[in-house]
Amino acid sequence: MFHPTVFDNIKIAFENQIYDYDNLDGILVVTDRSDLLNMALMSREFSLSFQLTAGRNVTAEVFLTSSVKDLSDEILEVPSTDPGCNLSLRFYMEIEDIPAECQAIESILKAIWGPEFQPVQSLSFIYGQEGESYNNCIELRFKRQITEEQMEDIPNLLNHLLQSVEELESFSV
Repeated sequence: MFHPTVFDNIKIAFENQIYDYDNLDGILVVTDRSDLLNMALMSREFSLSFQLTAGRNVTAEVFLTSSVKDLSDEILEVPSTDPGCNLSLRFYMEIEDIPAECQAIESILKAIWGPEFQPVQSLSFIYGQEGESYNNCIELRFKRQITEEQMEDIPNLLNHLLQSVEELESFSV
């Protein structure tokens, strides 16, 4: 019989809560879902993207990964290991004034998530349209692995995620 991995259990916990916010509460709309098994690296990736129903300028994404080492440590029950997966949260939005808006975004996210989270902002634009607007991908990376011990923290984490999207929405153009 198949025994779900830590990755599977955490993925399902995120899915259930986010789809409840979509289908039952109507506070967000799921816009994309991806669940990948990389056969070359024997790794897993899962992402779930959404936008708030009240605003469509910011897309948020929950991104989970698990490496072959993470999976093998769990399946082989390697002593002195604590199987888990890696979690990143991403926000996608358009900006125009790079210095002012990137600083404001960093301040908003640090106020919500604390100083230990350093948002990484990656900007891109369409060639020939430089200077009009820029696509900003903002990523918050959790420095330690997420294990089943933190599953009870998922609702609180998602509340912070929703607050982040709301504040970025009210700030965005």
